[in-house]
Amino acid sequence: MKKIIALVLTVLMAVAVFAACSAPETAASEAPSEAVSAEPSTDASESAEATGEGAAAGGLVDKIKEAGELVLLTNAQFPPYEYLGDDNQPTGVDIEIAQKIADELGVKLTVVDMDFDGLVPALNGGKGDFIAAGYTITEERQQSVDFSDEYATSNQMVIVTKDDPKVAGATVEDLAGKTIGVQLGTTGDLFVSDEVEGATVKQYKSAIEAGMDLANGKLDAVVVDKLPAQSIVANNDSLTVYDDVLTTEQYAMAVRKGESDDLLEVINKVLADMKGDIQDLTQKHFDQYSGTSSEAE
Repeated sequence: MKKIIALVLTVLMAVAVFAACSAPETAASEAPSEAVSAEPSTDASESAEATGEGAAAGGLVDKIKEAGELVLLTNAQFPPYEYLGDDNQPTGVDIEIAQKIADELGVKLTVVDMDFDGLVPALNGGKGDFIAAGYTITEERQQSVDFSDEYATSNQMVIVTKDDPKVAGATVEDLAGKTIGVQLGTTGDLFVSDEVEGATVKQYKSAIEAGMDLANGKLDAVVVDKLPAQSIVANNDSLTVYDDVLTTEQYAMAVRKGESDDLLEVINKVLADMKGDIQDLTQKHFDQYSGTSSEAE
């Protein structure tokens, strides 16, 4: 009997020893498996966070500095804010402000001159960094771009022929039923199309071209912003502009929506620094384009 008990005890001890030796091996083999399945999830999360933080930290300004170039999108058919100078290169109020922004960033300025109605698609397609083009703040545009602080006030004006004008004044009633030239995509275009009853709206790539057609008897009037209107009239003796205004608007610069806060901060700083100089700059370019030294109102 004692022998049987001793044998049983021996067997039980052997089983216990075997179990004790086997358990760590199982734990050791399972632990790496759990770590591998958890690690990629943690690493991926940390990597995504790091990428997001890096993009936010770097931002557009860092990309511009790395490229060494700030790209302005404009339409150089809108004097005195942008027009082609004697060297056939874009110049004007907005171009000079843009140069100051590039100087603030320590990079060169590249100006891309294009059709006005293509500015926002080009901006949002990554073809440039910002828009400066006598660009009016509107609720509709705020859906597509972010605006800087405003830096100029303008009005929509009516240009007519001096002799035998086909439009009697600068009201929607005066314009009703008339053939009116506008620059495609501008607030003048939108105003006439939306507010003037029975008007035949002819859209042009530039208000300058519309002014030429008005002088040649192809239009009854042109609706365009105040200073461009005065610039056009100053260069064409057969045209005049009514003193009354159709609308009052504010100009600002535009950047890609939700992606350019750091650039917007730089733009606003430069605009604030230049606040006392912009009127003089506007007068200078008005005189240069019109070839006069008269006061731009």
